[in-house]
Amino acid sequence: MPHRIDIAPEALAAIGVGHLAYVREMTSDDLARAFPGGPELPSGLKLWALIGAAGEPILVADDRDVALEGALEHDLVAVSLH
Repeated sequence: MPHRIDIAPEALAAIGVGHLAYVREMTSDDLARAFPGGPELPSGLKLWALIGAAGEPILVADDRDVALEGALEHDLVAVSLH
């Protein structure tokens, strides 16, 4: 029988800090809303963001493979976020 374990989002994020990063497809508009202090980009660009386990942006690229390579360069395991 499956068991449910409730974990606070902060505790779950702490588990992956320094180990995991999330690769997520975003538009430049999504990126501006999620990270308002970032650079201004033209509207509607399709981008790939590498986001740390605690939610911090690590890098943004216009190619998924570049984002995945960035994870390797930072010694992180990349997982996809949908």
